[in-house]
Amino acid sequence: MRIGLVGTESTHVDHMIRYCNAERRGGDARIVAVASQPDSAEERDVGLPVVPAVEDLIGLVDAVIVTDRHGGQHAAHALPLLAAGLPVLVDKPLAVSVADAEAMIRAAERHGAPLTSYSALRWLPEVRALIQDAPPSAVAATGPVDPDSPHGGVHFYGVHPVEMALTLCRGDVGEVQVTRTRDAIVACAPVGGTAVTVTMVRPDPKPVPFHLCVVAEDCSVTTAQPVLDDHYLYPGLDAFFAMVRSGVPPVPYDELLRSVRFLAAVSEPGAHLS
Repeated sequence: MRIGLVGTESTHVDHMIRYCNAERRGGDARIVAVASQPDSAEERDVGLPVVPAVEDLIGLVDAVIVTDRHGGQHAAHALPLLAAGLPVLVDKPLAVSVADAEAMIRAAERHGAPLTSYSALRWLPEVRALIQDAPPSAVAATGPVDPDSPHGGVHFYGVHPVEMALTLCRGDVGEVQVTRTRDAIVACAPVGGTAVTVTMVRPDPKPVPFHLCVVAEDCSVTTAQPVLDDHYLYPGLDAFFAMVRSGVPPVPYDELLRSVRFLAAVSEPGAHLS
């Protein structure tokens, strides 16, 4: 199985190459080519053959991982690959606009090309252990965010605590109420029958740890602090390669949209300010 990468800015690329090519955890999957712009200040040489355009991967690979750091680039890079019928993993976030996310999903459905995207944290055992048969009464998630990030503002880091919280809930995201302080953004919304609160804190002087708190229907409280070790991306890569082989996306498409919609409401200029 030949895998292509789009972009080499992210350090996630190093994890992916180690997973596939060094440790060979993806079975026969190997990353064989990168679509990259070597003259870009943030692109890195990762020791793989480079093609100048995303479209040049078509015919060279069997599946693609889009790893641009800025989610605003993801749709432009994923759409031609999906149109060619290739399975695609879009590294977090799927997009920074609902319109881009919906365009990728439409292309995936139209061309029968499985598409997925997620924060790697949703697959960590500390998060999976909190999934319950019945939707919880309340979920609170905490994590770092840089609203001024050049890679998509709140979407770049904010997707992690948002998706941790939404992984534990069912149903649509309701109206998102946003409060901003000097150092944090607090976003609250009903998700199905669950009250969700996501607190995103500026990483100054260092990032706040990721944290989850779940209140069950019986009012019992469970907390977790996910561990990001050297292999934290691996469970998500396992899910991607299972999708490539089965053709079945691990996250339903309507669920893919939830974190994009949630964060779009957070980043809207008209959001409530305290």
